[in-house]
Amino acid sequence: MNRNDQSTNIVSKLRDLLGDGGVLTSPEDIAPYERDNALKSSGQAICVVRPSDTAGVSDVLRACTEAEVNVIPRGGGTGLSGGAVPRPDDRAVILSLDRMRKVRMIDVVGDVLVVDAGITLFEAREAALKAGRTIGLDHGGSGSSQVGGNLGTNAGGNNVLRYGMARDQVLGLEWVLPSGEIIGPPSELRKSNAGYDLRHLLVGSEGTLAVITGVALKLRPAPLTTATALMSVDTPAKALELLGLAREIFGETVSAFELMSEGALAFHSAHVLRKPIVPLGSPWTALVECDSSSRFFDLDGAFASFLERALESGIVSDGALASSTAQRAAFWSLREGIPQAMHAAKIPIVRTDVAVPIRAIPEFAERIKTLSIQRIPGGHPVFFGHVGDGNIHFNFLPPDDMNSDDFRARMPEIYRIVEDAALLFGGTISAEHGIGQTKCDALTRMKSAKEIELMGAIKSVFDPLRILNPNKVILQ
Repeated sequence: MNRNDQSTNIVSKLRDLLGDGGVLTSPEDIAPYERDNALKSSGQAICVVRPSDTAGVSDVLRACTEAEVNVIPRGGGTGLSGGAVPRPDDRAVILSLDRMRKVRMIDVVGDVLVVDAGITLFEAREAALKAGRTIGLDHGGSGSSQVGGNLGTNAGGNNVLRYGMARDQVLGLEWVLPSGEIIGPPSELRKSNAGYDLRHLLVGSEGTLAVITGVALKLRPAPLTTATALMSVDTPAKALELLGLAREIFGETVSAFELMSEGALAFHSAHVLRKPIVPLGSPWTALVECDSSSRFFDLDGAFASFLERALESGIVSDGALASSTAQRAAFWSLREGIPQAMHAAKIPIVRTDVAVPIRAIPEFAERIKTLSIQRIPGGHPVFFGHVGDGNIHFNFLPPDDMNSDDFRARMPEIYRIVEDAALLFGGTISAEHGIGQTKCDALTRMKSAKEIELMGAIKSVFDPLRILNPNKVILQ
């Protein structure tokens, strides 16, 4: 059977299973599903399927396995590594869960929220908030990214410092194997030592092992008070001193610690705000946030003491404490606007997602800045990220006098510099964005041959025909 006949047959079969409304075939309808925030596919998906429940996902996977047709699970399309985008040589069915957005159950006694994997992170957080609870995962893409996609990449975000990564929010999963077999429902247990904990294989697997369809998430009391400040520091080393002081004074209530270079804020100003940002008068700006769900913790008083000690000790040279919810949102818009500016800019940009041990950040930052400018003189280094957990995003902009094609051809050199430096300091080439199809080669430099072999063996156990998101994470 040729590929055209194979495509026609599987589309017909999927329509029988899901109805016309569950299968998209026109190029106009498919196009939005063939891109993410990093890549636009040069391949052509066979179709997009949109089941409305777990049984529908099972039907789709069983049919595609029987026909030996590849399937690409997809979340909200906010990824940054091409993990949910067809490869150029891949004629595949794209499986979207955007019709699976139910809140299945919320339990305020056990602090558990059970949701469909297609619900957006924002919707899940809103459901928790209505019950006086919160979810420990949050980031700038929460309005579009789906919970399932966040688990697929083991997303990080703004609050890893306090709550951990996406996997740390998960109690249990419901998932479907490529064969169509359903494993579930999601466990709500906080304690169980009954055999291998397979959820931790699935979280971070980027849809290469199974399709997550339901999630039981941990809930926590919603914060009653929040304090947010912008503080100017001279160097990343001073930022780490500030982080240490924050932990000393606030303890576990430190929920976010972000760092932005002067160049990052200037780029945001030019491409998003289109007006100057009032600077704090320093080459680096830290955003520090603490929150508490206790009525008995004087967070405002503690923050005033924190700011006073930071100024007196010379750790910071200036600072501003948000005096209202609107001002807090304005502070965060500075940080969140940086990746928005990168996305909006009409120039090629090196965008990295590495992490190193927190203590190594100052030396690491200086090394990659120096080596990148030596390699491409006149380029513009930009730093921002979640320094409190070691994840600093280094972006590199082209020299003003270099055309886009020339810079694009040399971007791999800068990626290699940054990734090699991260590994030199005991770090990772992917902190929170996943491997997808853009970092498969880099992964082989980070992991040993035996580790890659074991990952391939795990893939074969879950997906013997290797139809599920093939050639993502590990090449086959």
